[in-house]
Amino acid sequence: MEPSRAVKLLAATPTKPGVYTMKDAAGSVLYVGKASNLRNRLRSYFGAPADLSIKVLEMMPRVEEFEYIVTASEAEALLLENNLIKRHKPRFNIRLKDDKNYPYIKVTLQEDWPRLDITRRVSQDGARYFGPFASASSMRKTMALLKRLFPYRSCTKAITGTDPRPCLEYHIHRCVAPCVGFVTKEQYRQVIDQVCLFLDGKQDTVLRQLRLDMQAASDAEAFERAALVRDQIQAIERVAQEQKAVSLERQDQDVIAVAQDGDEALVEAFFIRQGKLIGRESFLLEGARGEAPATVLGEFAAQYYATAAQVPPEILLQHEPADVEALRALASARRGKLVAIKTPVRGDRKKLMEMVAANAREGLQRRRVQWMADREKVAGALGDLQEHLSLRAPPRRMETYDISNIHGQSAVGSMVVFVNGEPRPREYRRFRIKGVEQIDDYAMMREMLRRRFARLGRKAGDAFTPGAGSEAAATEGFGVVPDLVLIDGGKGHLNAALEVLLGLGLGDLPLASIAKREEEVYIPDMDEPVPLPRRSQALYLVQRMRDEAHRFAITYHRAVRSRASVRSALDDVSGIGPWRKKALLGRFGSVQAIRDAPVDELATVMGMTRSLAERLKEKL
Repeated sequence: MEPSRAVKLLAATPTKPGVYTMKDAAGSVLYVGKASNLRNRLRSYFGAPADLSIKVLEMMPRVEEFEYIVTASEAEALLLENNLIKRHKPRFNIRLKDDKNYPYIKVTLQEDWPRLDITRRVSQDGARYFGPFASASSMRKTMALLKRLFPYRSCTKAITGTDPRPCLEYHIHRCVAPCVGFVTKEQYRQVIDQVCLFLDGKQDTVLRQLRLDMQAASDAEAFERAALVRDQIQAIERVAQEQKAVSLERQDQDVIAVAQDGDEALVEAFFIRQGKLIGRESFLLEGARGEAPATVLGEFAAQYYATAAQVPPEILLQHEPADVEALRALASARRGKLVAIKTPVRGDRKKLMEMVAANAREGLQRRRVQWMADREKVAGALGDLQEHLSLRAPPRRMETYDISNIHGQSAVGSMVVFVNGEPRPREYRRFRIKGVEQIDDYAMMREMLRRRFARLGRKAGDAFTPGAGSEAAATEGFGVVPDLVLIDGGKGHLNAALEVLLGLGLGDLPLASIAKREEEVYIPDMDEPVPLPRRSQALYLVQRMRDEAHRFAITYHRAVRSRASVRSALDDVSGIGPWRKKALLGRFGSVQAIRDAPVDELATVMGMTRSLAERLKEKL
């Protein structure tokens, strides 16, 4: 941005709190920031270079304009900043890696017979939410533990209490069977309340309630019921014993520390309830290069507690962020009560923080060792492929193709992309095969490849260089040149692919195929398969790409076939057009449900008449 233009814009910038965005010439957001005084904060970016951080020095030559939004307070600015970071994912911001909506456990308390669901969005719908969890796997482990400890229902059926018999879960003591009326709503709600207490870390309260239940069952000589509750008590006690007591004060607090390595940072969070460690999560952040640990912790805490379903009365941070007051206001607003944010400097809290910080350092080191091991494996696999397939360089970008159909019907093709040995799902592509009517996999493969490489074919000649895949090109869609094209199939499929590439002037494009039966790899101009060792990393990588292409093709084929089934069943009925079909499916959910519905009910759907409903029923 020209200095004179910046001066004019800064002069018009208010001195109020707010959020600002830095943009490049294309209008892309480079950075999102917050400030208690917008003018002063923005002016600092245009000061002497010696006063700027390495990240800002790298960013400012790209900045062409800045925009700002005035907010009522710093806490409001903090929340808006978090939302904008999630939306734009600016490259110069510290942000949660693989940013997404993290999973929560949702307890549907607003329903008569509550369930436990998995969700990635928190709504004001009367349900209780627990989380967020750093990964789906850690959340599912918690769900599995809850199901072992508490007999709540996991089905989604409407509960009437009139089912003829309970399902298997009742017989293995994993459900109290409200579907057959074995419990009242109040008794079932007690089970759900115990789940919530357990997730809140109040195991002692749960155990106290269960011991009273066991005694009551015993007094009533319901000894089988008393034995079941006894087993439940013992299971919860085992879990409670595994939860390490880390505080004698029996407080509820989150303890958060950070470890950094280059651009990446790992934040370790310990969740302590009633003085016991009930859970821990590790969160990866990127964009942390050159940033102070306090800044990284502040950015993480703002992003985490902006959506956290549970905020304890006390949060301990390893380093105090500059905007700690705004962060305290944000956390207090989420909790609905005052939240204390502290940085321990002595005593038991300091020792606890040191333990969390040690776990953060160990976790980051473990990731680095794993990453190095994986990188070595991938590098070895790519080097082996270069050698065995006679490539000019290790294949950085590889594209794999597969065809899926049943007797030529609903034929589709898939293209999956691997870059440096890792899948790039955002670059996957699907193809509907349009020009092949009969059963001819070779013709279908030719059609798909012709559509994929037609653009490169038009650029063939001096614009085409095998092995030219690059990080920049990896996001250019069909304009990028792959370093290797892999076909799922044998010699026949390979020859069909080669025919297309030769016709487009791309005969030098590296090409190979893998046959399913013997897991043999073929390349053009060789009658015998390439001798890839059976246990080599190169063969494992090729198999992984082939399997991913097959999975992607099958998934798409099932969706196409399902839509075709719906079309053929309803579209053959005279008078059922797209509007009525949508209304019918919206009411009943499936063709089978429409087929089973009585005529009178079909006639009540908007746009339907009784005569049309009778015709539909007869046709189905």
